[in-house]
Amino acid sequence: MNNQVDANFMVFRQDISSIELPSTFTFPFDYTPHPLTISAANQLQHYLETQQDWVHNFGTHPENDSSIMGKMFGVLVVRNEEGELGYLQAYSGILAGKTRLPSFVPPIFDRQEPAFEYTQKEDEILVINQAMIALEKASVFIDAQNNLDQYLSQEGEALKSQKSALKTAKKKRQKLRKEVKGQIPDEEYAILLSAHERESRQYDLSFKSEQKKFLIKKAELELRVAPFLKQLSDYKNLRKAKSAETQQIIFNQYQFKNYLGQYKSVDQIFSEKKSITPPSGAGDCAAPKLFQYAFENNYTPISLAEFWWGKSPNLEVRQHKNYYPACKAKCHPILSFMLKGLDLDPNPVMSHQPEDLVIEILYEDDWIIVIDKPAYLLSVPGKELKDSVQNRMKAKYPNATGPMIVHRLDMGTSGIMILAKDLKTYHHLQQQFISRTIQKQYTAKLDGVPLDKDSVINLPLRVDLNNRPHQVVCYDHGKPAETRWELLDTKNGKSMVRFFPHTGRTHQLRVHASHPKGLNIPIYGDELYGNRLDRLYLHASQLDFVHPYSQKRMCLESPAPFLL
Repeated sequence: MNNQVDANFMVFRQDISSIELPSTFTFPFDYTPHPLTISAANQLQHYLETQQDWVHNFGTHPENDSSIMGKMFGVLVVRNEEGELGYLQAYSGILAGKTRLPSFVPPIFDRQEPAFEYTQKEDEILVINQAMIALEKASVFIDAQNNLDQYLSQEGEALKSQKSALKTAKKKRQKLRKEVKGQIPDEEYAILLSAHERESRQYDLSFKSEQKKFLIKKAELELRVAPFLKQLSDYKNLRKAKSAETQQIIFNQYQFKNYLGQYKSVDQIFSEKKSITPPSGAGDCAAPKLFQYAFENNYTPISLAEFWWGKSPNLEVRQHKNYYPACKAKCHPILSFMLKGLDLDPNPVMSHQPEDLVIEILYEDDWIIVIDKPAYLLSVPGKELKDSVQNRMKAKYPNATGPMIVHRLDMGTSGIMILAKDLKTYHHLQQQFISRTIQKQYTAKLDGVPLDKDSVINLPLRVDLNNRPHQVVCYDHGKPAETRWELLDTKNGKSMVRFFPHTGRTHQLRVHASHPKGLNIPIYGDELYGNRLDRLYLHASQLDFVHPYSQKRMCLESPAPFLL
């Protein structure tokens, strides 16, 4: 391709001659943006703020509109065959209803192509959906279902009440027998006992008779509904099969090229990662689009960055203009293939030297150990990184029994952890965590200033299935998570706060700080929900618990190793 006529090769407007090129390429799953990519991103962001070529509601203005949708954008700094530096830009998914927009690299495969064969499959799925709707609205089905529901509601409740009355009467008889036994003559007690037995048999026979009538009628009404439910089930199974066929047709169109010039389909990539089916939208994120375009046009990748533009989604934490790593579920397998042959920056998580991560023991006796964990030491071994509190403590205390690790801190979080030397102590302490009688305090530096001075945050959390270990706020499936916090001080647009978590969910403090419905301010240095720095500025500063053997209340403290 003649790069001079490539409208997607963007030229830097800012003077970048003084910016030194990186010696290795960006590690896309955890990075600090290079100055070149920041310059490219700033240029793209200026375009997004001023362009009038298309319309998309990013929610960057305070209008209340359900159509608001923020978007992930990416920039890839490249060198063309003439040695000129420029950059490519892309967006994830669809923007302004389009898979293609001027100056953005095209999708790897364009689903909006009218000639694409899956449109026939979509029409077949539409016919199935219409048939299902017609069946669900059929009066004969509705009447049959209503009759069944009404019968189960009325007669089922009546039967339930009768059974409850049976139990109540039985308890009364038992109570009466217990009260009069030994207080009346044996002959009278025998007569009472015989009367109670007759009454019990009579009630049982009456209940069983009503129960039999109920079950017969219930089966009759269910028989009338069954054909419709069977047909609905058949439609759903057929739709599922057609959807799978449609998805497979789409997957077959995605052929990814890597730095070495090799090609692999999305199915091949994910089968190697032991994923049965690629996630929906795999290959439609900004980063794979950028690399595909670069490799197909003989551009040399220099550095990469992706940023969020617009209002945060309801579930995920996304801050306007913040940079984010590539996602795990969709992009990790794809980019791992596409970047083969490129010399990448080291993974920051793996770059910390064990000798620099020193564990300080704050308290120790025959049963417990209380430590001050350094930032960037795992609590327990990971898949790739084995150095951890658990492995170190197991080596230091070979006679300790049980798991030792009673609770965990995130890898980037420093501060107080309590360990058990034996299994009985472990269970005792674990029960205190489960019953939430242990009181925890954390000190954090925030990348901004909250509007209030204190409050309580209640946002239920669950894991982001497409981007582990990220957590999302989910009111349908999330576990309750509660955090009380108070403002300690502010300075230079930053603030120091103290967190008092009532629950202990994964990443609870990090999400409650950064989510728009929480403080809407990420913890300083949070590489997952904010921006990576030298460390995560979060420290477990106090732990208050009952000693498993002395039964005395203990309070251990550790001052935060960072200042405002």
